[in-house]
Amino acid sequence: MPRPQAPLFVMDGRARVLSWSEWARRLLGRPAEDAVGTPALQVLSAEPDDVAPSPGDRGDGWYVRRVPGDSAGQEWGVWPAGPAEPDGLDDAVLDAVFTQSAVGLHVLDTDLRVVRVNTVAVGMRGVPEDSIVGRSVTEAYAGLSDDVVESTVREVLETGRPSRDVLVRAYPRVDPGREHVFSTSAFRLQDRTGRPLGVVATAVDVTERERAQARLRLLRTAHETIGRSLDVLHTAQELVDVTVPAFADGILVALTDSVLRGKAPETLPREISPLLRCAAVAGAHWQPPEPGAILLPGLFGGELPAKPALVPSPSPDASDGDGLSGQVSLVVPLTARGQIFGVVAFRRAAGAEPFEPDDLTLADGIAARTATCLENALRFTREHIVMTALQGRPQRQEAATHRAVEIAQGHRADGGGAGAWCDVIPLSGARVALVVGQVQQPGISGVATMSQLRTAVHSLAGLDLEPHELLARLHATTLRLAAEQGGASVADAPTASCTFAVHDPVAGRLDIARAGMSLLCLVRPDGSVDPAPVPAGPLLGAEGPPFPCGSEVLPAGSTLCVASQPLSSRGVASTERLVEALAHPGQSPRSMADEVEKIVAEDAVVLIARTRHLPADELAEWHVPAEPSAVRQTRRDVEQRLEEWGVDVDPFSVQLVVSELVTNAVRYGEAPITLRLLRGEDSLICEVSDAALTAPYLRHAKANEEGGRGLHICASVTESWGVRYSDTDKTVWTEIAVGGTGPTA
Repeated sequence: MPRPQAPLFVMDGRARVLSWSEWARRLLGRPAEDAVGTPALQVLSAEPDDVAPSPGDRGDGWYVRRVPGDSAGQEWGVWPAGPAEPDGLDDAVLDAVFTQSAVGLHVLDTDLRVVRVNTVAVGMRGVPEDSIVGRSVTEAYAGLSDDVVESTVREVLETGRPSRDVLVRAYPRVDPGREHVFSTSAFRLQDRTGRPLGVVATAVDVTERERAQARLRLLRTAHETIGRSLDVLHTAQELVDVTVPAFADGILVALTDSVLRGKAPETLPREISPLLRCAAVAGAHWQPPEPGAILLPGLFGGELPAKPALVPSPSPDASDGDGLSGQVSLVVPLTARGQIFGVVAFRRAAGAEPFEPDDLTLADGIAARTATCLENALRFTREHIVMTALQGRPQRQEAATHRAVEIAQGHRADGGGAGAWCDVIPLSGARVALVVGQVQQPGISGVATMSQLRTAVHSLAGLDLEPHELLARLHATTLRLAAEQGGASVADAPTASCTFAVHDPVAGRLDIARAGMSLLCLVRPDGSVDPAPVPAGPLLGAEGPPFPCGSEVLPAGSTLCVASQPLSSRGVASTERLVEALAHPGQSPRSMADEVEKIVAEDAVVLIARTRHLPADELAEWHVPAEPSAVRQTRRDVEQRLEEWGVDVDPFSVQLVVSELVTNAVRYGEAPITLRLLRGEDSLICEVSDAALTAPYLRHAKANEEGGRGLHICASVTESWGVRYSDTDKTVWTEIAVGGTGPTA
């Protein structure tokens, strides 16, 4: 059985039992009611018949001493004597703690004076034990955050609440050039009655642990902070912000000239130093070079190191003016996959702790993170240049479209809105096509697909197709592009939304077709807003046609608002806010575009078009009888109208074109036949419509044939010509240059 630290029983000065412990009952076989009040000798000499103590339980005798805490001295305790008595055990434990423990121990009395220290504590301080024992805590531990140590120990003594794991920093005499960190704890010593006897304090040198944790924290901070911006200069500055002053007092980040120019990093032999420029710098204790300055090759040693290395700076007599002379720099290359992005040099102020091997490992980890972020930033920069070049800014067709619409566009030329586009395309008959699209594929692949679809829209628009038919053909193009991308899964196949609208300033008609969820609103001159004149349709490259379409005849001054929707649901404009922003027809299209840009997502493209009608004095129209004799009268009418307009155009060319087109309509078309002239600033448009849907085509007649040269002649004397169809008729149109700048017969 283990020996008790409390007495077996307590007796008074006359040797009568005052209290009887449970241990005594088990050891001597007597309950407390039989023992209390009985003389001690009688209790110890008697032995109950039913108890057979095992050998050694009673020890080799008994010893008596005063009960600790009895100030009157009237109570005596009785303990079993033997080789493992409490006093012997306590002494053995204390001896082991004060001579063999790895924890520094300091015992203070109630006056906070040192009464005992162990050998470890003496070694930590680096002073003899005689210089510590007997001194106050302030004197004995001078330089160890005196106020903190004294206030902490005093609070423990007064309150009895222990203090655990308090970190104290100091420069001990055994290692005065290096800061050490000690984990200290303090506990109050008290007797059995709770009376304070002093304080025992422990101290453990946790310098290496704290330094390792500090390095891990710095490395984690570097991973979280460096690389937030995809810009090489910002990345270099982030490296500076993370490491100064947490790791070094000064830093110089140099990047290769090619990286700063956005080009691919160099892969050079180690013996060849690339051209380096200062990208970021910090440190007030030395004179660093200016950012952007070309750095001398010897600044980082004879050649760039392949791994972190301590490099002595040029001699103090050197007149390079770099301010790095006479000190040691920790130089780390910024490399990733064999490519050199630059180099970084860390410096510490004179008198500071030198770099250690673990510091080189930490610097290597931070540099590796920085190099990876530089690679990402450089790749982003290069892709951004490509994306901006592919996407470009929509070319404004002011000269060709201002008669039909007044345009305002919202677009980011810096690469924002990647995969989104808008275009204003002039069509025949003074009409104009309005296009807004968004490829549902992020990154450079989406921009490349957008560029191809945008080109396809321009080509298809020249065929004068109906809007819904144009989207159907664009859908086929999108499927072909998806098939060409081959490896992409069905989920990754490119799809796109597109709204295609055609405005005719002569009839005031607006034809719209929609694929996908592009934002679409129509504002009339009275301020009424229709947030969905045509419902949304399936995406291009997804479910496919038919695509919703609609037609409306609008008064002049109506406004069409079209905007691309973002790839994600975030940033989708609310219909209520959009209607509120557009319900002001008096404001200019530019003002409307600015208001809409505030509502839609940052990557959206906005197109605002205010419709116009062609003035009556710029339009002439005749209904032509379906008889050959009507051709002569038609020529006269056209000649007279040209004289009234005073258009600077060759009248013979116009009469020749009118004669050929009307003759073809009379011979091969069906009534009703209509001739229309549209006067423009740069051209004169001649259109002949009839009810036959047969398509005219350009023939190359033989030398002995009398006919078959009509359209060939028209093509020779005009800028361009073509045919467009509607549900009820076809229209053959030509465009003749004004001012004698076009072809001549």
